[in-house]
Amino acid sequence: MSASKSDITIVALVGSLRASSINRQIAELAATLAPDGVTIAVFEGLGDLPFYNEDIDDAVNSAVEQVPGPVAALRTAAGAADAALVVTPEYNGSIPAVIKNAIDWLSRPFGNGALKNKPLAVIGGAMGRYGGVWAHDETRKSFGIAGSRVIDTIKLSVPFQTLDGKAPADDAELAANVRDVVGKLVAEVS
Repeated sequence: MSASKSDITIVALVGSLRASSINRQIAELAATLAPDGVTIAVFEGLGDLPFYNEDIDDAVNSAVEQVPGPVAALRTAAGAADAALVVTPEYNGSIPAVIKNAIDWLSRPFGNGALKNKPLAVIGGAMGRYGGVWAHDETRKSFGIAGSRVIDTIKLSVPFQTLDGKAPADDAELAANVRDVVGKLVAEVS
């Protein structure tokens, strides 16, 4: 995809469905810190996706009207984006179900999913002292297998206790790190 640095769209997928989750706040912070000409749009429908089921996903034709509306919306948002930013917690040492389900829907049709060859970064935070590293690594692996061009060098795993009760936007160090993540992801858009 050919996009100039002045008209880049990044779709953000948030692995926590809670309206006030810290990971949602990190995604929203990324959107506010995006440079001029870069739009980061948080996809709002991950909780509405049915569990992936090949019986309801016509893998041969994959026409938008043949899949449930929330799936079509996800694929359209991802297909229109130049890159993806996944902001996710870690649940029980692994990927939240909503992110894994999104990966499964976005991986189809096999070999030609909506994020095929698009740059993708995974960041986020969690309660554990490593800030969700295991989930982030597994998410990178799964998106890579699904066809995204995962940027392994972009990493940010935030242990929630380091925020000391502050919102992500009120933590200067986190804001600087998120700005750096967005800049590096934008640089990967060709």
